[in-house]
Amino acid sequence: MTIKIKHQIGLGPIHDEALTIRTAVFVTEQGVSIKDEMADQLAEETALHMVAFLDNISAATARVREETPGIWHVQRVATLPSFRGQGIASQLFAYIESIAPQYHIHTLDLGAQVQAKPFYEHLQFEAYGSEFLDAGIVHISMKKHLD
Repeated sequence: MTIKIKHQIGLGPIHDEALTIRTAVFVTEQGVSIKDEMADQLAEETALHMVAFLDNISAATARVREETPGIWHVQRVATLPSFRGQGIASQLFAYIESIAPQYHIHTLDLGAQVQAKPFYEHLQFEAYGSEFLDAGIVHISMKKHLD
């Protein structure tokens, strides 16, 4: 089992792979409308998109945006169902943390689906604030300060 992670800013082949995963997970599996999934065209065009490949098959994705100086807002984290439970998303986050210093990032911030909160807590994210709805799904804000 070989995991390779690739990233790219904006639109292109990595974004296309990421969108395939996001559509399968958020639209097909979770029932989010494609309109909601693609609501922020600026993010699609300017975010840093990442895809984890397992034996050359796209398996998981995330995107990051520096909405506040020094803070990456992590969004659209998704793993295809057949690849879950194999540590791929954890490796994707390790990759995000490993490249963050190159971009002068010191904090990761995200809105986690409440069902995924234990996963993020395992990665040392801390919840803050009140729960909120995003695309009809309950979320909680979480943050991690990087060393």
